[in-house]
Amino acid sequence: MSTPIDAITAAPTQTAADAAAATAFPILVTLSFCHLLNDMIQSLLPAIYPLLKSTFALDFGQIGLITLTFQVTASLLQPMIGMLTDRHPKPWSLAIGMTSTLLGLLLLSQATSFPILLVAAAMIGTGSAVFHPESSRIARLASGGRHGLAQSVFQVGGNIGSASGPLLAAFIIMPRGQASIAWFALAAMFAIVLLGRIGRWYRLQIPNLRRPAARMAGEAGYTRRQVMLAIGVLGMLIFSKYFYLASISSYYTFYLMHKFGVSVQSAQVHLFVFLAAVAAGTIIGGPVGDRIGRRYVIWASILGVLPFTLLLPHANLLWTTVLTIVIGLVLASAFAAILVFAQELVPGRTGLISGLFFGFAFGMGGIGAAVLGQLADHVGIEAVYRLCAWLPAIGLLAWFLPRSQRAE
Repeated sequence: MSTPIDAITAAPTQTAADAAAATAFPILVTLSFCHLLNDMIQSLLPAIYPLLKSTFALDFGQIGLITLTFQVTASLLQPMIGMLTDRHPKPWSLAIGMTSTLLGLLLLSQATSFPILLVAAAMIGTGSAVFHPESSRIARLASGGRHGLAQSVFQVGGNIGSASGPLLAAFIIMPRGQASIAWFALAAMFAIVLLGRIGRWYRLQIPNLRRPAARMAGEAGYTRRQVMLAIGVLGMLIFSKYFYLASISSYYTFYLMHKFGVSVQSAQVHLFVFLAAVAAGTIIGGPVGDRIGRRYVIWASILGVLPFTLLLPHANLLWTTVLTIVIGLVLASAFAAILVFAQELVPGRTGLISGLFFGFAFGMGGIGAAVLGQLADHVGIEAVYRLCAWLPAIGLLAWFLPRSQRAE
């Protein structure tokens, strides 16, 4: 029986066109699995914040700086890498980026001071900066025209990885200590092997990327003013989504421990439940956007979550769990639709747009973590959630997105 790896390995014996048609889903599945491994490793960092906080005597502000270092490193580099690879595709860049993640992971396991923690976070962020724009481009190449579905399949791997990281941290790293982080180097090594094979398939597709971007831009069907306005609106929606998600991914465990007195491991399990809901929401958003139009998915996802975020700070433990599941499902369905919407606004600039939006998302997550950490030190963690509850109201700006898409 043929496997995704068999298809990738066999691809160099085919023509570029045949390979693209024959290996689309194997490539998507394998790329999604690599995304799972990549984001699982990255999610270990916020998942072990309680361990780092006690080991290094950190305050919430320093925890926010660790997240800021990781997220800003990724966000600053991603658009530049995407723009470079739009012009000069680099088939082996994914494996090289994962190597940076591997080295950062090993350094994190042996860190002895706060500055070394920041260096390790920056190395992991650099690996993320390379991985996301290039892998998003490959997902689009392998989509067969079903761009929303392809982005959802690709992104759900990352969401599953992000969800499993805290669970693995709770039951492997927390009981055994900081040095056990190094065990996850095996996952990074396996990802490097898979990404090297994907690079072989990608090399065959490079001739298909030579079409002039300027000529493709005329096919978008939008005026320059519409494009600039839509990019600005999508950026504000990303700000809303990821600033709110930063409050959950970085501080949800502390919130549960402070408000309900749960244990660290129990709080990590609750975080896993939320992130699993995010993974489920991600796989829904892309195909639905392909079918009914991405504008409607974006509108419903960002603004539709507002009633649930407003209720969350006033709920007991059971309803907190239920509400975070709903929030994760609804809010996560937006990103695939937002990314594909933006790619269709500016055809021929897939790497730049992917890097810009992934980078902006990570940057907003990092800035959100730093700002909310400082805020939590001054007003308390519960007040942070009451303030963040209003962020989805920014979803009203989706009204200004253009209605005439080719996909619709």
